[in-house]
Amino acid sequence: MTEKLREKANNLPLLPGVYIMKNDRGEVIYVGKAKLLKNRVVSYFRGEHLPKVEAMVQKVSDFDVVVAQSEFEALVLENSLIKRHMPYYNILLRDDKGYPFIRLDTKSEYPTFSIAPKTASDGAKYFGPFGGRSVTFDVISTISKALQLPTCSRKFPKDIGKARPCLNKHMGACRGYCLPETDAAQYKPSIAAAEMILNGKIDSLKKDLTKQMEAAAEALHFETAAQFRDRLRAIDALSNKQRVIATAYADMDVIGFYRGSRTCFSMLHYKDGNFAGKDFSLMDDPLEEDGEALSKFLSQYYGYRGTWAKSILIPREIEDAEDLSLLLSEVSGHRVTIEVPKRGDRRAMVENANVNAREEALRAANASQRRVKVLDLLQKTLELPEAPLRIESFDVSNTGNFGIVAAMTVFSSGVPLKRDYRKFRIKSTETQDDYASMFEAVYRRYARCIAGDAGFEDVPNLLLIDGGQAHTEIAARALSELGLSLPVFGMVKDDRHRTRALITAQGREISISTNQALFSFIGKIQEETHRFAIEYHRQLRSGTIASGLDKIPGVGSVRRNALLKHFKTIKAIKEAELRELAEIVPQNTARAVYEFYHAQEDG
Repeated sequence: MTEKLREKANNLPLLPGVYIMKNDRGEVIYVGKAKLLKNRVVSYFRGEHLPKVEAMVQKVSDFDVVVAQSEFEALVLENSLIKRHMPYYNILLRDDKGYPFIRLDTKSEYPTFSIAPKTASDGAKYFGPFGGRSVTFDVISTISKALQLPTCSRKFPKDIGKARPCLNKHMGACRGYCLPETDAAQYKPSIAAAEMILNGKIDSLKKDLTKQMEAAAEALHFETAAQFRDRLRAIDALSNKQRVIATAYADMDVIGFYRGSRTCFSMLHYKDGNFAGKDFSLMDDPLEEDGEALSKFLSQYYGYRGTWAKSILIPREIEDAEDLSLLLSEVSGHRVTIEVPKRGDRRAMVENANVNAREEALRAANASQRRVKVLDLLQKTLELPEAPLRIESFDVSNTGNFGIVAAMTVFSSGVPLKRDYRKFRIKSTETQDDYASMFEAVYRRYARCIAGDAGFEDVPNLLLIDGGQAHTEIAARALSELGLSLPVFGMVKDDRHRTRALITAQGREISISTNQALFSFIGKIQEETHRFAIEYHRQLRSGTIASGLDKIPGVGSVRRNALLKHFKTIKAIKEAELRELAEIVPQNTARAVYEFYHAQEDG
């Protein structure tokens, strides 16, 4: 095979372009660019390589190339193909935290802020991105409190005067727009001020407010002047939090790089010469040499963030710095320079970024070593034939007979692998039956594994079932009917709902409460699986209710809950007679519910 591929590579042109390596199933496993396609591709099939490169080459059954008109065009094409195919051997920034944006709904009479995973052409304004959902929540909360904007779930103007103000009003964190007597004219100026802060224009905002305060004072409008003064003080109080906001609008990024047992890139963001925040990405050892790895990281990182500093300092020369600078300048709309400082303060900043990368990599390596020890201990404790590098865990969730679901989480090498999580809406029973639900979820998951369905191919080393012996026995039976034999254990809880022991399908208990590391690890799996199942159940519940009962005039939360409590399911409510409904809710509401569902049936 290698000889064939070498011969094919020898016929390639000495032109710039992109090469696409494929395995025997035709899947793209690596994408690269080259100044001279022939020289680069031939090198893969000639001579010795580092172990990771050799592992990739051994899996190559064929390759394609795309000739480009220039190295810049090859760079753009490479980025596009990596995003499309997500090849296994390329540097891939699979960042669970993401880089969310703050969305401002400008169409509303009372605009509100929310979190969005990405921008959209929907007329709203977007700010960011920021480093994770918790940071983004923190930004919204901090700005809202400083400007006394509401953070509650009330909708304005619909909810004005309908209820007493919440605690935020009494604490001075909100102006209390839910009160009819509150001056609504203050709302939009406060939103405008928040926009300026989110756009990084805090100094301009303070100057504007100072001018307005002084003008109001000169005109003897002292109450108005006091309002501007209070707003200025609130904005000054943001100074301790401003770094988290400025991170999204850094004008200089300093990149650090460390390659060890784990590889880490650190990104230090600076705004107006001041440190604004830090970001980092950990990954396994890249296939590429240091310079090429740095180049590929930069093109992906800024593609993920969607914002670009004006100046990027990097620790070493990269071959395509000019092309990458041109690409980032084109997509950002402003000039982006990439440079390698040789001396002075800027070089010291790069060295500091390198130190940060090293520390994060070492910290991750230590955490990884601890996880390896826990998995080794789990293997010995359960007498498993191999280390449980892939653990799959199942839980069932329902409310009576309503919204019966199951969920599966996956832990790979001791950490959650969220892209492999799966949800199951139970079909085999319409009444609460945890055993039937568990059987169906386990059976469906591994039947799809046997069928080779995409996303279900991987086989775990260990199954953990949320429940005791009976649940575990049911899961084992589902596997047996499929002809599979996998280690299955139930997670037995104590009176504080923590997993105190694991149990076999035959009823043998194995205590884990005496080993803190194992106890914490299994507890984490149990809590994550329970959370995921509950989240899916609530999502299903709210979606089903919103699509039915909440649309009926006269049915509020109290009457909706009363109906669900009595009839248990939406289906039972649909099938109820008018007199049965009238026993639970007033006659006019009962008639509205009855006519709503029967009119739908007639249509």
